[in-house]
Amino acid sequence: MGSGRGRRRTVLAAVAVGAVIASGTGLWATGSPPFRDSYCWGAWQQDSGPDFLGEEGLATSGSRRSTTESAPPSAGRHLARCTVTVTSAVPDDDSGEPLAFEERVTAEYGPVPSAAGDRRAWIARYFDGSTTRLPDGLDGLVSPDRAMLVLPRACDVDGRPSAVTIRGGSTGDGHLGRLTMPFSVGTRSEVARMLVDLANTGMRKAGCAPDEPLRTTSPIVTIPEDADRAMRPLCRIPGVTVKLGGGSGYQQRVGVVDGRLQTCSVAWRARGEPDEPAAQYVMTSEPRLAALFDGLPEGAGEGLKRTECKGRRTVFYAHLGTALKGAGLPDDRTVFTRFTESVGRRIGCGAGEGA
Repeated sequence: MGSGRGRRRTVLAAVAVGAVIASGTGLWATGSPPFRDSYCWGAWQQDSGPDFLGEEGLATSGSRRSTTESAPPSAGRHLARCTVTVTSAVPDDDSGEPLAFEERVTAEYGPVPSAAGDRRAWIARYFDGSTTRLPDGLDGLVSPDRAMLVLPRACDVDGRPSAVTIRGGSTGDGHLGRLTMPFSVGTRSEVARMLVDLANTGMRKAGCAPDEPLRTTSPIVTIPEDADRAMRPLCRIPGVTVKLGGGSGYQQRVGVVDGRLQTCSVAWRARGEPDEPAAQYVMTSEPRLAALFDGLPEGAGEGLKRTECKGRRTVFYAHLGTALKGAGLPDDRTVFTRFTESVGRRIGCGAGEGA
């Protein structure tokens, strides 16, 4: 076992050197020899956390783990990205060519996008209804394949909150061509710990770390989702109705529903393709989560309302993707108004609040 692992490290080191030379982009090397049990600026260690980072992640014959890293965050460098990839190949009985597969985890550190379209795409990805609140007062959301944590105000850049994110993805050969498949990085608790380790590492390197590092020790509370595909009303919110079309591939994902946060999304699911965000509804009065919507245009036609509810700054947000734009019944503006009124009543807004 020891000699096999040594040979694997030798191969990975050679691949890494070749990749750096070939790319010409100067991929940042880790502080220790290339890929020696350390990933993403030292935030994660091999054989700790989910199977993806351990020997189990290399169980398929011929599997290899590699990583590419940008320069780490710093006081003058606000954006950083790291990708850990496991590649493997298995024989194909129907041809002489092996089937190739790739599992990857992408980690990012930096301020949320400034452009409105990019910000909405970021929100769609990490406020997905499949996510659950992070525990222990952490400002973020987590699921097995994605996670987001908003960093303390000291890490803001040009008035925009900074965050760390994790996203899993997988591609593989199939008889119908190259397919994109779901990939769970780990359990929600494992992904949450990876996220916190990434945040603490990034903040230290950027010079904005709090006196005490962030921690998560509490279990993550999840609520089983009903297998209801009727989606009337959408997101189980009275008055929210969108025409989806019969026999469609849309899937509803109802996430967090409490007094300070509500999330729901609709995704278009097609075999062999990534889920496409089609609709999203969010309410939040958590200060750091609400700050993620700063800078976006406000109004019923824009799907954004800022108000106060019980003395707390509260954001109501809705976004319909290209495929569903104009599908609100009777129209998108009315559906958004009904959303703010229904959720506002649920969380106990007074007269005029949230309406």
